Amino acid sequence: MSATAVRVRPSSTKSADPGPRRPKGRGLGLLAWLAGIVFFLPIAWMALTSFHSEEDAATNPPSFAAPLTLDGYREFFGTGGGASPWPSLINSTVASLASTLLVLILALPAAYALSIRPVKKWTDVLFFFLSTKMLPVVAGLLPIYLFAKNTGMLDNIWLLVILYTSMNLPIAVWMMQSFLSEVPVAIIEAAQIDGAKLPTILTRVVAPIALPGIAATSLICFIFSWNELLFARVLTGVVAETAPVFLTGFITSQGLFLAKVCAASLVVSLPVLAAGFAAQDKLVQGLSLGAVK
Repeated sequence: MSATAVRVRPSSTKSADPGPRRPKGRGLGLLAWLAGIVFFLPIAWMALTSFHSEEDAATNPPSFAAPLTLDGYREFFGTGGGASPWPSLINSTVASLASTLLVLILALPAAYALSIRPVKKWTDVLFFFLSTKMLPVVAGLLPIYLFAKNTGMLDNIWLLVILYTSMNLPIAVWMMQSFLSEVPVAIIEAAQIDGAKLPTILTRVVAPIALPGIAATSLICFIFSWNELLFARVLTGVVAETAPVFLTGFITSQGLFLAKVCAASLVVSLPVLAAGFAAQDKLVQGLSLGAVK
């Protein structure tokens, strides 16, 4: 009986040389910093100009060593005898927060039906939601104006709440559908076995899991509502005037007061910047939810 010799190749203790690392990550990081600086420069320029006097702000080229002053902010807040911005800021806050809350109340069940409990031809339903955003806003301005005039709702803040809700609801349903599709169905089925009804499932099971996506949707709807100008400009007057409409009042036939406009723009932008900074971790998680399996 012949024995079969088995040759065992000795394992090499030296790992393969990966070679020199390419500075790909460092280059992408540098590119990201450059992009961030490019986007931050206009805001920094606006903030610096808001602390200059009108004479220094109007110089060409602008002077970085000009003395700083708070005259632009005093003019914006009406300490010099001008109109107070607080009613406009309050109107924008009420319209943005109320419409965002209504959007979440309506979009969460709709997204649940389209993702976790899908209806027939749910892709057609999503396309219908998005198709409502394809109509130019100015095309519906006249019918909405005539409706508001005939119903006595001109210069009414609740008309803006209804409009902002209808404008943001399609994009909210579309976003939250992709977020809620990541919720495990087994958890929902376990809650149903325990006797939980649909409102309990939505508020105590689905919402905590999809909280990053809900936060991202809320922030985007709030920004869209806060920055909206066309409907607010046409449908409001004095009582329901919003902050963007109040901001346009600084551009008059007497000229452009650059320092005052920059101060007003910075103050009007602060709520959006503060909301984005407070929810930045949830925003990143929500926008990247489902990107990596």
